[in-house]
Amino acid sequence: MFYQCPKCHRVWQYPIEKCPDCFSALEKIKSEKIKVAGVSKVTTPTHLHPQTPYFVLLLEDKKGNRWVQKSKKEYQIGQEFPEKESRDKNAVSVWRIKYDVSEAIEKTIQLLGGLNLSQNSKVLVLPTLVLPVHSYFRENTSPEFLEAVFKFLLEKGVRLENIRAASQSFDEVPIGAAAQKSQILEVCQKFNILPQDLSQGKFVKKTENEFGFEISEEIFNADLIINLAVLKIGKATAGENILKVLRKENYLGLKYLYSEKEIKENLKKVLPQYLTLGEANFVQKPDKFTTFLGLVLASFNPLNLDRVFGEITMNLSEELRGLKIENIPIAGREIEELKYDAGKF
Repeated sequence: MFYQCPKCHRVWQYPIEKCPDCFSALEKIKSEKIKVAGVSKVTTPTHLHPQTPYFVLLLEDKKGNRWVQKSKKEYQIGQEFPEKESRDKNAVSVWRIKYDVSEAIEKTIQLLGGLNLSQNSKVLVLPTLVLPVHSYFRENTSPEFLEAVFKFLLEKGVRLENIRAASQSFDEVPIGAAAQKSQILEVCQKFNILPQDLSQGKFVKKTENEFGFEISEEIFNADLIINLAVLKIGKATAGENILKVLRKENYLGLKYLYSEKEIKENLKKVLPQYLTLGEANFVQKPDKFTTFLGLVLASFNPLNLDRVFGEITMNLSEELRGLKIENIPIAGREIEELKYDAGKF
C-alpha cells in the first residue's frame, strides 16, 4: 500500500494524515502487477530472522513504487512476484505490519477472498477483554488494533450505526474496568460506538450432542462476526475469546464437566461462521514479557490460526500437536519467512 497526494501527486510508503505541501488528505494506492527489481541473498541470522539463507527482494509495481520484502524462495530480476491467495474456509492468511495496521488487516482479509459487506451489513466485533491492565501488557485487544478494524469496516461502506462491539466478564472483575483501563472504551467513544455487555442481553439455547449452550442473541442478529484474538506464544488463544458469547453460568458449568477443547469444538457447530483476526504485532512470551513480531493473521478456522502461529513462533501448545501444518492452506507470507524462536530471544 502507498499513499498519494491528489494535488501534487507525491507518494509515501507510510500513512501520514495530510500532505505536508498541499495539506490535502492522502489517497491509498494499491500495488498491482508486481515484479522483482532486485535480489540479495542473506546468510547471517538476526533476532527477527534466525533462519538462513533467505532472500531480500526489491519489488516494483506498475506505477514504479518500490519496496523490499523477505522471501525464502529465490527469484530472478524481471520475474513476476505472485501473491498467494486462498478461498478455502480453513485457510490462514498471514501478513506483516509495515507501517499501517489497517493495511495489514485489509490485506489478510483480501487474501482470504474478501468480505461481502454493504452499508446495511450488521457487524459484531468481539474484542478480547480479560484484565483491567494497560494495553502494553498485551492481555487485551490493543486500542490501535480495534481502531484499525473500525476504520476498515467504515471504508468498506458499513454504516456506523450497524457496527457493534461487545464482550463480557467471566470473573468478578467488571467488564467496564477492563474496557476502560485497556483504552478499548476510549476507542469506542471516538467512533460513537456504544460497547455492549453481553451478560445484560438475551441468550438463545442451542444443543449439540450432549452440550447445551446458551448463546448471546446478538450473535444471531449479526451478518458478520469478527473475533479479535490476542495471540500469545505457547498458547492457543484464537478460539478462547469466542467463548465469551456464552452465558457466564453456562460456560462455568460446561467447563466443570468438559475440557475447553471439547467446548470449543462443539460450540463451533452451532455458531454462525465468524472471522478471527489474530493480533500479533507485540505478543506475550511464556514468561509474560512482550516481544515484537509485527504480524496479523486471519482465518475462519481459529484452531488452524493457532496452529500456524505456533509454527511461526516454534512453540506449540498441547492441544495443537495433533494438527498437521501441511494440511492447512496458507495465504500471504510463507511461514518459513516469519519464523521466530521465542526461547532464544
